[in-house]
Amino acid sequence: MLAKYWKQIGFIALIVVVLFNITFKLINKTSLKTEALESAKYMLEQEDNNNNIEK
Repeated sequence: MLAKYWKQIGFIALIVVVLFNITFKLINKTSLKTEALESAKYMLEQEDNNNNIEK
């Protein structure tokens, strides 16, 4: 019986996994403002490190 429906069972499992993944990403989404601030901090730190190495 299971062998007869394995494609349908796999397809349903795939849909559940994809929906879970989308829901997880929506819940834990990082805001654009936070991401931009972290990126700016990182760039400033790298610039400071490069300036210290050159001196």
